[in-house]
Amino acid sequence: MLYFFAFVWYNTMGAGILLAERQTLLSLRDISPNRGITRNYSLFNIHYSLFWKGGITLTEKELRKKAMALPLNPGVYIMKNKDKKIIYIGKAKALKNRVSSYFGSHSNHSLKVIRMVENVDDFDYILCDTEFEALVLECSLIKQHMPKYNILLKDDKGYNYIKVTKGEFPRIKECYRPDGEDAEYIGPFISTFSVKNAVEETLKIFKLPRCNKKFPRDYGKSRPCLNGFMGLCSAPCNGRITKEEYQSNVKDAVAFLKGGSKTAIKDMTAKMEQYSEDLEFEKAAKLRDRIKAIKNLEEKQKVFAINVSEEDVFALVNSSRKACFDVIRFKGGMLTDSEHFIIDSVDNLAEARFELIERFYSMREGIPARIAVDGEVADEELLREHLEALRGKKLEIIHPQKGEHLAIVNMCIKNANEQLAQTQGRLGKELSALEELASLLGLAKPPEYIESYDISHTFGADNVAGMVVFHNGRPMKKAYKRFSIKGFDGQNDVGSMNEVLTRRFKHYYEDGEDSTFKIKPDLILLDGGEAQVNAVLPVIKEMNIDVPVFGMVKDSKHRTRAIAFDGGEIAINSHRRVFTLVSTIQEEVHRFAITYHRTKHKKSSFSSGLLKIDGIGEAKAKALLKEFKTISAIKEASVDELCRVKAITKKNAEDIKNYYT
Repeated sequence: MLYFFAFVWYNTMGAGILLAERQTLLSLRDISPNRGITRNYSLFNIHYSLFWKGGITLTEKELRKKAMALPLNPGVYIMKNKDKKIIYIGKAKALKNRVSSYFGSHSNHSLKVIRMVENVDDFDYILCDTEFEALVLECSLIKQHMPKYNILLKDDKGYNYIKVTKGEFPRIKECYRPDGEDAEYIGPFISTFSVKNAVEETLKIFKLPRCNKKFPRDYGKSRPCLNGFMGLCSAPCNGRITKEEYQSNVKDAVAFLKGGSKTAIKDMTAKMEQYSEDLEFEKAAKLRDRIKAIKNLEEKQKVFAINVSEEDVFALVNSSRKACFDVIRFKGGMLTDSEHFIIDSVDNLAEARFELIERFYSMREGIPARIAVDGEVADEELLREHLEALRGKKLEIIHPQKGEHLAIVNMCIKNANEQLAQTQGRLGKELSALEELASLLGLAKPPEYIESYDISHTFGADNVAGMVVFHNGRPMKKAYKRFSIKGFDGQNDVGSMNEVLTRRFKHYYEDGEDSTFKIKPDLILLDGGEAQVNAVLPVIKEMNIDVPVFGMVKDSKHRTRAIAFDGGEIAINSHRRVFTLVSTIQEEVHRFAITYHRTKHKKSSFSSGLLKIDGIGEAKAKALLKEFKTISAIKEASVDELCRVKAITKKNAEDIKNYYT
């Protein structure tokens, strides 16, 4: 039996401990893992006023003092804002340690936690005997109060139906709920995924239209669409099928949806044999093709089959602003459902997986015998114990490293990437590349904003640097910057890189808010190896910039082969997405830097010749180049044409002509 003792502790100015309680009926379900017995308990829901302060808002210092008075027991803490509304509920193995960590230094806190703490006016807590009991209570309270700062999954899943319209040309569609139209509704089904797939495959097998044309109004009045040309539709719009044949196809399709593939194949085989005996070979051939299509569908489904009767697969893909939690569910070895949830970006993947999996099963029926996860889960044993209590049986949590289970986890990750990509307006392959790059480099999150630098010169002359930016895996050209090296002359790529990064982050601190220099990158990639990285790291550290820095190393054929860091190299050739992304970045920064260098070197070369002419300084040389564009044009110009340039006197023009003749 579980015993919960509720206390309110507050210690200030030696006033001791105040205890105020009010009993309310909080429903808590305790499911015994041993007996599977369900019990209901009444808990104390603590509401109190600060008699000694008259309800005045507590400062963060006072909140920390209150937190430090908490016991080192398991329990649940309840954060409230100034309106006494619950904004966060958490569990803790040791309440004092956990709650006090919120108040004080925020150096290790994420922005989300800092925002939450800023809104905390007070907190309550409930003591529990064990951490497991704390988890059960936390789940119950979160479900009841839905606090703003907890990770919450929006449950928009309802019952789904397959709709078969009436009329001369019935249509088969998926629908969320019966809409009142005079139609036949097959269902309800819990899985939107299953309904959608069933309708798509049925329309394909029985060659029924998917278009928005209305029949009989549009019957035989237009050319068939691409589906008609590909043989995926019987094309009633072109009159290829009679009304009676169409209705027969719909009738067979409905029987297939209701009875399943085995029953449908059995019935169609009998009909096909009958048609053959009656010498109606054309009808028999159509049924033969339909049976083949159903069998092909079954073979396609077997691609996703796994050697376990039931399993749920979870993947969490995180970006700087949003994250996607994806679930694929298998039953009988077949993929039966797929869901995804878009949430705010998470700070700790392991803790987020724990919360998300727990929240998912608080919304969904049926906990399987095995759960596959794409990464570490915080307090995994506690989560397993909780799910086993809900299930009433043992279950296994696995982290696949090879084989078919890993392939399915990767499929789940891919689905999450695609969903997150659609939400953020970018391609899934780009997000996948950033995810893979983050994993390879040991970054906490995919680098959304990447800056890359390259140095270009001609034997130490006209030293320049180029900075390119890739945002969400794509070039962000409005943020590109060019640097002319000012600190020294001669060939020194390491010194140049040091100067450029110093100047770049001076802009970060000094520029106005509208400058793209004010955006701190998630990752810096330098064109070069360990020497360039080591030249930049002291600058980054000295200027208090917390950004990871890596180099991009090329092979003898000037192709990207590895990523350099302080102490070694990471080969990327075997990581296709990362290799493509890093190669693209390296090529782009090289192109940008060398283009700037060529422009500067060209002008420098042109100007250097003109500057040797008496009376021609930099201003006049620039004016001449602006007017004539090239030295060749200046050579061919007449004295009168040269004199038309502002500031060029007749003597200057004659000297120019004499110099080039």
